[in-house]
Amino acid sequence: MELEHYQQIALYGFIGALILGAIASRTQFCTMGAVSDWINMDSLTRMRVWFLAIGVAILGTQAMHLSGMIDLRESIYLNTNFTWLGHILGGFIFGVGMTMASGCGQRTLVRLGGGNLKSLVVFLVMGITAYATLRGLFALIRLEINGPTTVDLTETGLTTQGLPGLLGYLTGISAELAGFICVVVIAGGAIAFSLRDSEVWKQFDNLLAGIGIGLIIVGAWYTTGVLGYDDFDPLQLEAASFIAPVGNSISYVMTYTGSSINFGIAVVFGLVAGAFLYSIVSGTFRLESFSDKNDFINHFIGAIMMGFGGVLGLGCTIGQGVSGVSTLAIGSIITLIFIITGSVFALKMQYYLYDDLGWKYALKSTLRDAIPHARD
Repeated sequence: MELEHYQQIALYGFIGALILGAIASRTQFCTMGAVSDWINMDSLTRMRVWFLAIGVAILGTQAMHLSGMIDLRESIYLNTNFTWLGHILGGFIFGVGMTMASGCGQRTLVRLGGGNLKSLVVFLVMGITAYATLRGLFALIRLEINGPTTVDLTETGLTTQGLPGLLGYLTGISAELAGFICVVVIAGGAIAFSLRDSEVWKQFDNLLAGIGIGLIIVGAWYTTGVLGYDDFDPLQLEAASFIAPVGNSISYVMTYTGSSINFGIAVVFGLVAGAFLYSIVSGTFRLESFSDKNDFINHFIGAIMMGFGGVLGLGCTIGQGVSGVSTLAIGSIITLIFIITGSVFALKMQYYLYDDLGWKYALKSTLRDAIPHARD
């Protein structure tokens, strides 16, 4: 049976995500874990691996864009409707949520493939919340936040929210030169930061995670932008993301006979399948459930926050933090900053709550850490 064009692209997405799931499972690639290592153990190694993936993704993605292979302006990240408040609030809410739920969207799917039943609950709650934020009841809240605060960048003379466009607008240099400068500074900076730690470039798994995941994101752009290009059957230019596609995946399963698979849904299924296959081959598959009621409540609330925040901020640690940042979109960079900020805030709160002195004490102590000279 010959596959339709969109089915072929979905199949390529599934295969790429299958590899991503195996890599993430083997290397324990986890952005929440990277932030946790930094805050709790003063270790930046996993953070540097994440930034290596970002740097590699930027290099490959921008090379295709500058050479004309793909036009990143067709992606959602470079939209001229700049929802600045959504990026800030969505990123922060997502960062808090992923900390409460023990991992971001990508990590949730990997752990689900490895037999973690807590991640099954997070997957379902996060997906339903994301879908409700896209098309359901929570969409009203999203529109109330983004509607009044959306800036139409065309009114300022900008044709994109990408950093190269802004640099060209401010300096008058060509778009190509502005793009080259941004790639050298940002991608070069991210890779240099990552490789400063010998643990990154001496450990095979760290290089596998950073370079491998970065290249998979580049491959996703190539799949949807080059292989997926068709004048008569246009497909959305996209890479990997794991919030809205999770909601769409749940909807697809429930309405299978009346629905069509797409790249995002196939990537979700492929990630879980890749992690599952790796866990079986490596003998690491384990069923794991909640330890107590509080563990369930934390994961449940965290999943809601990830679903809502991820849609409000247009992505997760992979969707915005790697895929989005690879387009050099200002909104993606803002979202990434506030995802990290939200996660740091939640980790600090968790630390001080262990003292059993209440929420007010934990909040005051967290804010005091953030603003060292703040008065009691």
